[in-house]
Amino acid sequence: MRVVSVVSTKGGVGKTTVAANLGGLLADAGLRVLLLDLDSQPTLSSYYALSQKAVAGAYELIALNLTAPAQMISRTVITGLDLIISNDDQGQLSTLLLHAPDGRLRLRNLLDNFRPSYDLFLIDTQGARSVLLEMAVLASDLALSPITPEMLAARELRRGTLRLFSELEPFRHLGITPPPLRLLLNQVNSIQVDTRMIIRGLRETFAGATNISALETVVPDRVAYLNAASLGLPVHRIETRQSRERRSPSPLETMQALAIELFPEWREAISTVSRYAEVR
Repeated sequence: MRVVSVVSTKGGVGKTTVAANLGGLLADAGLRVLLLDLDSQPTLSSYYALSQKAVAGAYELIALNLTAPAQMISRTVITGLDLIISNDDQGQLSTLLLHAPDGRLRLRNLLDNFRPSYDLFLIDTQGARSVLLEMAVLASDLALSPITPEMLAARELRRGTLRLFSELEPFRHLGITPPPLRLLLNQVNSIQVDTRMIIRGLRETFAGATNISALETVVPDRVAYLNAASLGLPVHRIETRQSRERRSPSPLETMQALAIELFPEWREAISTVSRYAEVR
């Protein structure tokens, strides 16, 4: 089971949209995907309609170590895509974890309960520095950080997300290596000159880094992503072809490229989604 956290210390960069659409595409590729919503503003929990809602959620998972599938796991209407809902609207988990002996390692220690049932465990996190965010990163074998192509977002990346990863380095002494960090340029308008400069600058900045890199895939700023969220569908199902008016790839092509770049071992399955999408 691969464990991926979608992270940023800055809100509004599209973490939930990326998590929902990546999970939806991989589920349509035939993989078994479990989403975990760790954001106290539970957007991911309401992105897809549920065919079966569990009585418990993220609070019981983290606070009580509850892992029984019948109690914990909600089923979405997307076949193969399950969800552990966010139900910590008072933000109690952060306080609990700060005082727990295994605080930042709590989720990591629970993952073996899910490995037999899922190919991917995908975590959506808060857009702020917190012990919950640190816990998610330390549980992951890959971290994905969307970044919007604006100077303020680039500055926050260095000041927030990169500093977080740097401060988790001491966990190496416990045999726990912070995961590689992949930067995803999101909501990109390729026409703007400053956008191209920021993209080039990011790639040049991390060209020599061993654990941090900017992905080749770029997610364009397209209304299809908003429409998909309104419909409660993965974006690849509602727009499968490149439009004549815009030169950017279709959402289907974009999400396939992202999934293949992150998970090359699943390339064959991911490539079949085009045939699936065309008949919907």
